[in-house]
Amino acid sequence: MLLNISTTHTPATDLSFLLHKHPDKLQSVDLSSGKAHIFYPEANQERCAACLLLDINPIELVKNSRNNNNDFALAHYVNDRPYVASSFMSVAISKAFSTALNGKCSKRPELVDQVMPFQVTISVLPAPKGGEFLIRKLFEPLGYDVNLERYQLDSTFPEWGESKYYTLQLSGKFKLKDLLSHLYVLIPSLDNNKHYWISQSEVEKLLQKGEGWLGNHPEKEQITKRYLKGIGGLTRNALDRLLDGDGDENSPEAEESNPEVDEVKETLHQQRLRQTFQELKISGAKSVVDLGCGEGKLLKMLLKEKQFERILGMDVSYRTLEKAVERLHYDEMPPKQKERINLIQGALTYRDKRLDGFDAAAIIEVIEHLDLNRLKAFERVIFQFSKPKVVVLTTPNKEYNQLFETMALDSFRHADHRFEWTRKEFRDWAENAANANGYQVEIKSVGEEDKNVGAPSQMAIFKLNNHE
Repeated sequence: MLLNISTTHTPATDLSFLLHKHPDKLQSVDLSSGKAHIFYPEANQERCAACLLLDINPIELVKNSRNNNNDFALAHYVNDRPYVASSFMSVAISKAFSTALNGKCSKRPELVDQVMPFQVTISVLPAPKGGEFLIRKLFEPLGYDVNLERYQLDSTFPEWGESKYYTLQLSGKFKLKDLLSHLYVLIPSLDNNKHYWISQSEVEKLLQKGEGWLGNHPEKEQITKRYLKGIGGLTRNALDRLLDGDGDENSPEAEESNPEVDEVKETLHQQRLRQTFQELKISGAKSVVDLGCGEGKLLKMLLKEKQFERILGMDVSYRTLEKAVERLHYDEMPPKQKERINLIQGALTYRDKRLDGFDAAAIIEVIEHLDLNRLKAFERVIFQFSKPKVVVLTTPNKEYNQLFETMALDSFRHADHRFEWTRKEFRDWAENAANANGYQVEIKSVGEEDKNVGAPSQMAIFKLNNHE
């Protein structure tokens, strides 16, 4: 992948002083999985262009990969990582142009705050969700003129359609340190497969590189969430700090309007977890099984509540259960705490006596991953054999999908979904399942409701007849 930054500032070679890289030398820096090369295809008084070329080693990529849970068996070897501007490009910018990114220039310090005309070309940039619309929403509010060229999957087979890859051209007048900080943050915000571990240190990098512009960006919430890979705690922390720092409290505008800072919105998944937890607590259950427990977010909440004396988490993915063990710090738990919880591997479409005898079951965003012809087997496992006194189940509301700007018509929210139900379809299924198995059911909404299409998720609370 290639990043080209050029200017027609006079003299244009001032760019080389800012980048701290001599135009007559080819220079390289080491990356975790390859090298980044810096060179100048053009450097004169009228125009100067600097290129950052990434040479990613596919073998090192596999050795250093953190993603061991891809459904595609050859994903380590068949992917776009060596060829696109991704999180590797962001790291390369910070290593190759660190002095410019940090606003330093020892030989010509006056250039740091010099606004110059820049043209930037990135070949190629992936935008798997949102495409051109998303790229424009990220760059145009910062003052860039954006030009995009999208590529076909294969020109030999035009019926395959267009790919998710673009060549991006940006132009505008900026300080170089600001331009680099924009690229440092926004390129990985478009990358869903970051090569590094997302932790609190990434929050600090985001806030540092976003200082002075991210807090005022109209898409700051989306940028923050995407940069931090949607990790709720880190995203909330970053947005809280961004909102606290918005604007100048002593400015005349602030005194005149005194706007109230909006609270950071709870993510939809957090709302599902919280609402499910509340329903389980209200039920009076002392033993709970989380079916399709994932990485253990609900389990962690249940452990903090003394009411729940026996907790079981089950998931079909062994790797996901390993992540749950890490999230729960299971190996470091005190013995008394460890006695309360257990994790097992299993499927929801086969009878499993380990699921018997629980007061309550939580099934959060799971059934839509089952084939429709397996739903009857699922119903028998839960409502006939395991037969918990209370079942709290959630699933997406298909009608709400039309409000998601980046979703194509008739597509699903997740590639692994086998179906998604309208509110009527869900209610009909829930009532039929309840009536057939001696349960009563109550339907509730999860998330902010739209008057026309309802809430993004829907919840069914099944209660066994004659159970208080």
